[in-house]
Amino acid sequence: MVRRLRLISGLVLFGYVLTHLLNHALGLISFDALEAGGAVFTAFWRSWPLTILLYGALLVHLALALVAIFARERLMMEPAEALRYLMGVLIVPLAALHVLGTRFTHAVYGVDDSYLYIVTVQVVFDVTIAIQQAALVVVVWLHGCIGLHLWLRLKPWYGRIASTALALAVFVPTLALGGFLSAAREVLRLAEDPDWVGEVLRQANIPSPEAIAEIGLLRDGLVIGFFALLALTLLARLLWRIWKRRRGMVRLTYPGDRRVTVAKGTTVLDASRLGGIAHASVCGGRGRCSTCRVRVGRGGAMLPPPSGEERRVLARVGAAPNVRLACQTSVLADCEVTPMLPPASGPRAARPRPGYLQGDEREIAILFADLRGFTTLSEDRLPYDVVFILNRYFTAMGTAVEDAGGRIDKFIGDGVMALFGIEKGIAAGSRNAMEAARLMARSLDELNRSLASDLEQPLRIGIGLHSGAAIVGEMGYGRATSVTAIGDAVNTASRLEALTKDYAAQLIVSAPLAAHAGLDLSTFPKHQIDVRGRSAPLDIHVLADAQMLPPPAGDS
Repeated sequence: MVRRLRLISGLVLFGYVLTHLLNHALGLISFDALEAGGAVFTAFWRSWPLTILLYGALLVHLALALVAIFARERLMMEPAEALRYLMGVLIVPLAALHVLGTRFTHAVYGVDDSYLYIVTVQVVFDVTIAIQQAALVVVVWLHGCIGLHLWLRLKPWYGRIASTALALAVFVPTLALGGFLSAAREVLRLAEDPDWVGEVLRQANIPSPEAIAEIGLLRDGLVIGFFALLALTLLARLLWRIWKRRRGMVRLTYPGDRRVTVAKGTTVLDASRLGGIAHASVCGGRGRCSTCRVRVGRGGAMLPPPSGEERRVLARVGAAPNVRLACQTSVLADCEVTPMLPPASGPRAARPRPGYLQGDEREIAILFADLRGFTTLSEDRLPYDVVFILNRYFTAMGTAVEDAGGRIDKFIGDGVMALFGIEKGIAAGSRNAMEAARLMARSLDELNRSLASDLEQPLRIGIGLHSGAAIVGEMGYGRATSVTAIGDAVNTASRLEALTKDYAAQLIVSAPLAAHAGLDLSTFPKHQIDVRGRSAPLDIHVLADAQMLPPPAGDS
């Protein structure tokens, strides 16, 4: 709820700033366009409903920012977040005079705070105000854009629009400042006539010198009050941390027997940071992503139950019951934790993902395929030619697998491993694997025809198909991480592919896979083989040409 309020209040304030800067940009067209836009802007934002919404959002956003500072275990943060906080602190002293000199003087003293009056005051009487307002534009816009970026970078579509968003983030304040400079030049030209300046001030109904002095004192009071409130927040945070340590300490144990001792109530993520243990956290510990998740071992029963928001995030990634978000889990007793993602994990790891990626046993279909005699074929060829032919082969085979609804697991040398039915189930997976084998054989014939002038003899493949239980999950390290499967079923499929050499066949299909696919292969030769790890022999069907397979039963 707190995070949602902070987000909504921030979006309201960003909307106000965006429309304000777009209004400034109208100055590039003409002063009349600037004033006309300003009339629409003030009519909209100074209506009572929008006034309540705007200033309510301002107070909520400020209050929640102070609460966030108070709740931080460490004031060290990533550069973007630190810059956002710094810009937020600078907004108050920069914006105080602007707000008091426009909305406040209009409401209290009846000043007509038109663009003509504001620009005249800033460029004719006190240019330092203009410089201060230009700085305010940069500071408040940068603060808002960083906040939007930290929120949107978790969205799957954000990467596609990031470059456009960056361009807009640069163009909007540039156009706004350009519009103001254009208006300033026009005012300076007109201000060469002293009578014109006097008429502008008279029509604006400027406040008396005494009132102006009171406004200055009020501005100073607001700035001093803000910094006093910030100082009190930091002092309260310090006292709170001292009190927490007196409540008792707990110990967290990480892999490698690394241990961190922290005060009770500290979150696991803060404990990692305090102990100098690198820990992924794309959203900065706000509970928006799942990259900080940990597997809890001993002591997990003593942790407080997850909140509704934490449960929703964990469900989004299919987390196991013993997995928690490190940023949302306060430690009340000694426990063991294991971070589940590498410290350098990015926004992609925070997006919704199937639960099986963390490890699950599933009934799937597995396909292995391998080129026959390619080593001999490549001996007298240039490396470029070998790579060219292999890439054509991989493209043809990969397309066939994907068209049949499968997932390429990996290319191993000149071999292919593919998985079917991870999400759709064993029946559909077995049918899809059969169709993939048929399409691969057909694609190989087409490839051989297109490479006839480059090959002394056509390419040949052996394909093995088997189904069974396998452990499926995302495995590997760094960029070499991918979805794969391990288990006896995988080993058996690989064994069937190797047997195609012995049987001089293009395809060998296990009887269990054929049964799951609902296909009758009784017209093809049938054999029994012994497979390591199986107590009973395995029935297989041998096909000289995979294109002889009947069409799959049911939809793929």
